[in-house]
Amino acid sequence: MPKPGFAYGCLRVLLPLTGAVAAIHVLHAATLDRVVQYTEVPFRSRNVPAALDGYRIAFVCDAHGISERTLNDAVARLNSGPIDLLLLGGDFHHDPQRAALSLEILSGVRASDGIFGVEGNHDDRAYLFPAMKARGITPLLNEGARIRDGLFLAGTADMKSVGPGPCIASAVENAEPGDFVLLLTHNADLTMRRPTAGIDLVLSGHTHGGHVTLFGLWAPALTLSRAVTHYRQRFMSGWAKSRDGVPVFVSRGIGGYFPRVFARPQVVIVTLRSES
Repeated sequence: MPKPGFAYGCLRVLLPLTGAVAAIHVLHAATLDRVVQYTEVPFRSRNVPAALDGYRIAFVCDAHGISERTLNDAVARLNSGPIDLLLLGGDFHHDPQRAALSLEILSGVRASDGIFGVEGNHDDRAYLFPAMKARGITPLLNEGARIRDGLFLAGTADMKSVGPGPCIASAVENAEPGDFVLLLTHNADLTMRRPTAGIDLVLSGHTHGGHVTLFGLWAPALTLSRAVTHYRQRFMSGWAKSRDGVPVFVSRGIGGYFPRVFARPQVVIVTLRSES
């Protein structure tokens, strides 16, 4: 049986430690977690045609809650280097005017093969898609587009959309044998519920990297509830796999509401590399 002073001794150690951990998280939320990280992601595959080696894809998602200044800075940063394709992963803003402003700013990215986007769970395609088209952005709703020889881009509706729902099969049906097929879908949960055969890479967002986490390792919002995802931390951020074993990269998103804690906002630049 522990001595009477044992519990007191433990408290003397644990209380300062708990305070230090809390202070670190508050400091991180007030500093680094308010600064957008630009993450270079090389993707190597034998399915990348040699002609696409070095092809650069910028991926921006979850812009809701972002300031105009931060979004303008992101556009300037992306325009400072060569970008072949800009993909927008949904969740611009539930307010049509704010969403339109974000799209207006993002349309300033100089991507040689254009800008394409899908809806997120906080979007309403009734206003989002016309706003995209008005700014030269191509919306994808369970459909695909041939970006250039050997590269096929597919995009789906969001899982919480009110008709039509997401259909990967329709999105990829016009891809040809030998194409590198890239799927853009807001919520990576879809890749656990629908077949992803024939797809080479999936880009998603939605989870904000857990938004509030313990040292970036544990996210209560993802593990204690199914409101965000049904797969706990599988699609928290970074690399994961679909049910069929297809590589999925989940961005933490550029926006989201304060505070983020050890879940720094993010813009992703994927560089395709051929292993053939």
